[in-house]
Amino acid sequence: MGLIASYNLRSMIVRKGTAAMTAMGIAMVVAVFVMTMAIAQGFRGALVASGSNENAILLRKGATSETVSAVLRPQLSIIEALPQIARARDGHPLASPELVVIISLPRQSDNKPANVPLRGVGPRAFEIRNTLEFVEGRRLTPGMREINVGKQAVGRFKGLTLGSDVKFGNTAWKVVGIFTADDASFESEVWGDVELMMPAFQRGGYQSVTLRLKDPASVTRFHEELSKNPRMQVQLVQERKYYDDQSAQVSGPLMALAVFVALVMGVGAIFGAMNTMYGIVAARTREIGTLRALGFSRAAILISFVTESTMLALIGGVLGCLIAIPANGITSAAGGANFAEVSFAFQITTPTIVAGLVLAVLMGFAGGLLPAWRASRVHFGQSESVSRGQPSGGLVFS
Repeated sequence: MGLIASYNLRSMIVRKGTAAMTAMGIAMVVAVFVMTMAIAQGFRGALVASGSNENAILLRKGATSETVSAVLRPQLSIIEALPQIARARDGHPLASPELVVIISLPRQSDNKPANVPLRGVGPRAFEIRNTLEFVEGRRLTPGMREINVGKQAVGRFKGLTLGSDVKFGNTAWKVVGIFTADDASFESEVWGDVELMMPAFQRGGYQSVTLRLKDPASVTRFHEELSKNPRMQVQLVQERKYYDDQSAQVSGPLMALAVFVALVMGVGAIFGAMNTMYGIVAARTREIGTLRALGFSRAAILISFVTESTMLALIGGVLGCLIAIPANGITSAAGGANFAEVSFAFQITTPTIVAGLVLAVLMGFAGGLLPAWRASRVHFGQSESVSRGQPSGGLVFS
């Protein structure tokens, strides 16, 4: 097998032009696959990073997102009094009643209107979401028409710079602070005082309440207790699970798109590899026959040619990953479950790279199997005369 392996390796070097074209075809498939996966991973990562295992979100029973939920004011007071809610140092419950609406602002890039998520928050929101850090300005003051803006929103939409006035809800609001949130989707949002946002958008109640629990593991038990109260008609969801479910509505189709694109382009790459390997087998028929005459089995030749095709594809896979890696960290945006733009960065992770290489290996194996089978059937047609030292009758396939 060592002799055949070196023989196949030298063949790839000698026929470097044909090998390079085959490798590049597979590289393009892998590059597209990895970058599409990176989009899905980046979007999912931005949303999932918004959730904390220590927090839970209270929604109307049956609601799938904040935008279709409703929590009444009397329900908030009941929730805040429950012993499962963590308390701040001053004794106040760590609960933030919230409102999520969509406003329209022009993009920086093309000046076209885009949907921007606006979140009205309670005064405890910044303690509950403790990953938020202000890079410019300060936290909004409750009761004042002030807003805080996520860093990604500042870069994508006009009029959101520190100190500027933004008009929405028939009211002007001043930007007093810009924050980051560990690349979470909150960086794409605008935050304001929920008690002022509700009348500005003619809302009579909240849409959700984000809670910090004393015991994060009690979410299920707490939810069951709330469900037994017929007056509440609410559900409690762990915050990280909630955002994971929200991300699935977009990242799921993106993952499916990556697989579909890989299948469509992969079929072409497989036929390209197959055509290349058939050409190699045809050009090396006499050499293969010589190997058979030297005593190498058909299985050894089959394995060697499949290995050659797979190694050629793996080289293409590595090249495709190298082409895709510079896209890691590129910032883009996609519509979330509430149809608002969410900024995110492409995420090319180790599992994504491994998936791309596995795809390349599978394409190489599939493209090389039939040509390798043909190569394994080559032998000297007149083996008896060869053994007696007489001229060979040539090479045939059996």
